[in-house]
Amino acid sequence: MTTSAFEAVESVESGMPPLSLLEKAAKVLSAFESAGPRLTLTDVVQRSGIRRSSAHRILDQLVQLRWLEREGRDYRLGMGMLELGAMASHHNRLRRAALPHLHALHESTGHLVHLTVLDGSEVVYLERIGGADDSVVPSRMGGRQPAYCTASGKAILAFSDGPLVEQVIRDGLRPRTPRTLTRPESFRRELAATRERGVAFDHEEGYRGVFCVAAPLRGAGRAVAAISVCGHGVHREMERLAPAVRGCARSVWQSLFGPGRQSEKRGQAVGAASAAEAPQPSMDHMMTWLRFSDWM
Repeated sequence: MTTSAFEAVESVESGMPPLSLLEKAAKVLSAFESAGPRLTLTDVVQRSGIRRSSAHRILDQLVQLRWLEREGRDYRLGMGMLELGAMASHHNRLRRAALPHLHALHESTGHLVHLTVLDGSEVVYLERIGGADDSVVPSRMGGRQPAYCTASGKAILAFSDGPLVEQVIRDGLRPRTPRTLTRPESFRRELAATRERGVAFDHEEGYRGVFCVAAPLRGAGRAVAAISVCGHGVHREMERLAPAVRGCARSVWQSLFGPGRQSEKRGQAVGAASAAEAPQPSMDHMMTWLRFSDWM
């Protein structure tokens, strides 16, 4: 009898449905949540309750994915997990800082408000604030849309590296509506205009009847996210909404990073000598915000 068949028999006898592979992997990873930095296979089996053969197989797969690292008989969290944790922590911090400003923007405009980040050639919705009348706009938290046909995507891409923009173009500017920008030169001109205006517009490019205006969340460099206002009646007040969206993006940036890089640089110049003498934080201190239990 195979291991999986044996476990299925055990589940039937216990009256519980068998665990899926994903559930087993989650139990294995959870074994590292409150334990020391290193665990052996025996430790993982005892903490997770997963049979030894299954746990060993899952550990090997997690090592291949870089979610775990192996040194001899010991396993520990790998760089892949730390990278995911850093991303999740960053997005949570961004969302927390933005929420009060997003609610204020929704109250002042009466339209649907989004907070989005770029992931490859797509935008991901971190927040969606609207009323019952906004249900016709096809967006949801955690949902994705192609960046090239959304105001948020264009706002971020306009202040991104050139190679990233070219990759989005190579991935294809497929028509979503008759108004989608599908020619590379037209798309590049739109991004240049977005840099000049400081906001991006979506004139039914992703969905018929849906209009958006978006501003990038940025300081002096690349955009890290975008804030947008969307709706069916937005096309009649794009220019009026643009300053409000830009102002919201500035407020969120200040909530995240304070008065800005220029003020920070001036402060660094004044206190350069004392800063040079200050003790540097330890690696353990710098990495505490990446604790597994904080984001898993």
